[in-house]
Amino acid sequence: MKLKDIDIKILSELLKNSKISDRKIAEKTQVSQPTVTRRRARLERELSIHYTSLPDFKKLNLEILAFNLVHWRPEKYESIDDRDDFMKRVLEFRKRHPNIIFASDGSGLGYTRMAVSFHKNYTEYMRFTRDFQSGWGEYIEKFESFIVSLKSEKILRLFDFSQLAEYIKTME
Repeated sequence: MKLKDIDIKILSELLKNSKISDRKIAEKTQVSQPTVTRRRARLERELSIHYTSLPDFKKLNLEILAFNLVHWRPEKYESIDDRDDFMKRVLEFRKRHPNIIFASDGSGLGYTRMAVSFHKNYTEYMRFTRDFQSGWGEYIEKFESFIVSLKSEKILRLFDFSQLAEYIKTME
């Protein structure tokens, strides 16, 4: 999908405030409200826009944000006979751990997979890592986490997509 200037402006406003009305976006972008409604529906459909809230996680009593890095043993992973069974196990693991908010393959620092997860406390985080290692240990060459204390007074920026809104305006 090629984004037009108006699409980027609308998306930028939605990133700043997903509850903003089409009327308000029209005022800010200086286009008609029906145009905003039509363009917004297209963006939602074609960019698979999902609306969500970003609460203050500390106030939800979540203490830890973990960036979990994994490097699979290539010889074990590539020799999996039953990929369907393997994926079923992956889906079951994800179902048991709804605190995983993002997971993907990738590369960097010698790792090939990563997952971002929230945890109520260190004990719950350790349960999570034990469950991960007991379920996938035979496939794992190395597993490490970068842990962020959400109670830290040194958090420089909370999760907030409003800055991303400014960044996408610079993209062509």
